[in-house]
Amino acid sequence: MAGTAGTPGTPRVLRAMNDRAALDLLLEHGPLSRTRIGTLTGLSKPTASQLLARLEAAGLVLAGGTTEGRPGPGAQLYEVNPAAAYAAGLDVTPDRVLAAVADVTGRTVGRHELPTPGRRAATPVVQQVTDALDGAVKAAGLTRADVRRLVVGTPGAFDPGTGRLRYASHLPGWHSPTLLDELAAALPMPVGYENDVNLAAVAEQRLGAARGHEDFVLLWNQEGLGAALVLGGRLHRGWTGGAGEVGFLPVPGAPLAREVSRTGSGGFQELAGSQALPELARELGVTPVPSGPYPQAAAALVARAARTDDDNDPHRRLLRTYATRLATGLASLVSVLDPELVVLSGTSLTAGGEALRTLLQDELEELAASRPRLVVGEVTEHPVLRGALESALATTRDEVFDTTR
Repeated sequence: MAGTAGTPGTPRVLRAMNDRAALDLLLEHGPLSRTRIGTLTGLSKPTASQLLARLEAAGLVLAGGTTEGRPGPGAQLYEVNPAAAYAAGLDVTPDRVLAAVADVTGRTVGRHELPTPGRRAATPVVQQVTDALDGAVKAAGLTRADVRRLVVGTPGAFDPGTGRLRYASHLPGWHSPTLLDELAAALPMPVGYENDVNLAAVAEQRLGAARGHEDFVLLWNQEGLGAALVLGGRLHRGWTGGAGEVGFLPVPGAPLAREVSRTGSGGFQELAGSQALPELARELGVTPVPSGPYPQAAAALVARAARTDDDNDPHRRLLRTYATRLATGLASLVSVLDPELVVLSGTSLTAGGEALRTLLQDELEELAASRPRLVVGEVTEHPVLRGALESALATTRDEVFDTTR
């Protein structure tokens, strides 16, 4: 029926499209004047004025300061109202749950890190999640009810058929078939779940090295070795959510791994994962080899190796060997997917910076017919958490910025 909110081409729908365009411009550019919004949207000054008045009345924009540096009175500036909505994200590892809350502009307003105990004294997962979220909400000066959506990033992936977490045997307490129902009952907002490496790719696509790219692979090496596959601008998750679990990939140079679902590891992980670097360093005569958790030890080794260009230095041999091992598995990925871009992420890759990237690019060009461009990830501070926030904010903005309702 003509005139309804959902009918394309009706004045109400067209107004809503203009509203969303203006809100997206304000998010991208920051405070803008009425004239500038009109120019960027192609709207007349009267129409732009009506639009801003409508959005201000809806609590979606605020009138802030004025333009400066020009003769005469400054023009009124408008910005998105940060308090229009809030979203939250969680980054879950075996050692901790990191939570954050962001306002609708994307600014983080509260963060909390909850150390998680070992397997024997594990706190129930539902309590871990709610405690971490409550800590971030409290730090933001908000309540749970203020959060419109939560996205949780975990290793592995929840099987869409069974609801059980797969590919993450090292994450204690998260494998109950009723866990998602229990979390839904405990939390007042909709909750989404996503693989941690996929969320790092979301962060790079929205904010980092993959901006503007529709097809790319993100290779991740930190606690585990994995990949995110973005095809046609969308994450490819696979039938069970396991697309990108490249740590299980059989590769030359590593023994053929069997019963990988039980062991939680595979050939590529054993060859080039973070846990392999300290032992490789010892074999090559690197001293001293850092102790402590292997992601931190691996990152320290790679960072130190990237600072030398002496081919006779054991650190340089470590970096070259590491690049060859990485390229051995990556060659299979790029041969099948033929991506435009490969983003290197996770501390065991980003620590190597341009030195590792160059060696890996050279090795890959020898091993694969496809020649994607390799870049180092730009979102280096909690990329999984940032991706969770960006994912939650995308859905939240679609809801809050819809002025047809």
